[in-house]
Amino acid sequence: MNDLIVLVGPTASGKTALGAALAENIGGEVISADAFAVYRGLDIGTAKPDRALRARVPHHLIDIADPRSRYSAGMFVRDADEAIGAIRARNRVPVIVGGTHFYVRALLYGLFAEPARDGSLRAELERDWEGDPGRVRARLEELDPDAALRILPNDRQRVLRALEVCVLSGRPMTELWKEHSRREVRYAVVMLGLNPPRAMLHATIALRVERMFAAGLLHEVDRLLASGLPSGVHALKAIGYRESCRVLAGTLTIPEAVERATVATRQLAKRQMTWLRSESDVHWLTGELDEALAQASARVEGRRGTGTGAV
Repeated sequence: MNDLIVLVGPTASGKTALGAALAENIGGEVISADAFAVYRGLDIGTAKPDRALRARVPHHLIDIADPRSRYSAGMFVRDADEAIGAIRARNRVPVIVGGTHFYVRALLYGLFAEPARDGSLRAELERDWEGDPGRVRARLEELDPDAALRILPNDRQRVLRALEVCVLSGRPMTELWKEHSRREVRYAVVMLGLNPPRAMLHATIALRVERMFAAGLLHEVDRLLASGLPSGVHALKAIGYRESCRVLAGTLTIPEAVERATVATRQLAKRQMTWLRSESDVHWLTGELDEALAQASARVEGRRGTGTGAV
C-alpha cells in the first residue's frame, strides 16, 4: 500500500491511542507530527505516548531535538520523509499522527516560497511587539484573521513572520498557503479525523491538564531550568510549560496555572478545528476508540482494495 495514513484532530481528542491502535492493526509505524513532542525532556506536558506503548508500536520523531534549539517545519519535512522511506523499506505502513497541522500540510504539499526577510521591517515589528503585543496581534487579525486563529497569542516569532509576509507580499500568508496547497500533493494520502463533541473534549482537556500537574509537570520544568535551559526558549512556550515557568518564578499559583493552561488548551483545540474544517479531504471518524478504530481500519483496507492513491 502506497497511501500515507494521516490522523488529525484537536488536542486531547484521542489521536495518540487511535494512531497506535491503527498502526498495530495494519502493520504500520507511527510518525509523530507534534511540534513540541520532538523535544527531549518535555514529556509530561506534551502527553507523549508512554514507554509501554512505544515499545509495542514503533514511534518516530519523538525526542529528537535539543530544547535549546528551535525545531522547524522544514526540519520536520526532512525527517518525516526519511522516516517514511525507512518504514516503507520494511514493508510497513507510515501512520502520521498530527497534533501540528502546519507540519502535516508542509509534509503533504511542501513549504511555499515565502518572501525574503526584511531586516528593517522585522526590527520595526519587533519594536511594536515590545511596546504593545496586543496591538500587533490586532493588526494580524485584521490582515490575516485565519493566521491569527492558528497562531498562539504569545508566539512572537510566528505572529511577526505572518505580519511580515502580509506586508511584503501584500497578501495574507494564509491565502498564499491555500494557493500553494492546490499544487500536486507530495504523497497519496488517506486523511482521517477525530472531532469529539465539544463538551466531551472540554472535559477531557480539563482532566488532562489536572493530571499533568499532578504527575509532576512542575518538577519536570524545574529540572529543565536547573539544567541550564533558559525559560524564554521556544520549547518552554508550549501550553503547561509557560504556566509552570511562571509558577516557579512566583508570579502564578498552581491553581491559576491549571486554570490558564486549561483555557489555553481549549482555545488551541478551537483553532485547530477551525483549520481542519477547511480541509475537504478529511474522513471524520465517530464514536469511542473501538468504533473509531473499526471505521479507520475499514477505510484503510478499502483503499488497499481499490489500489488507488486518491483520498
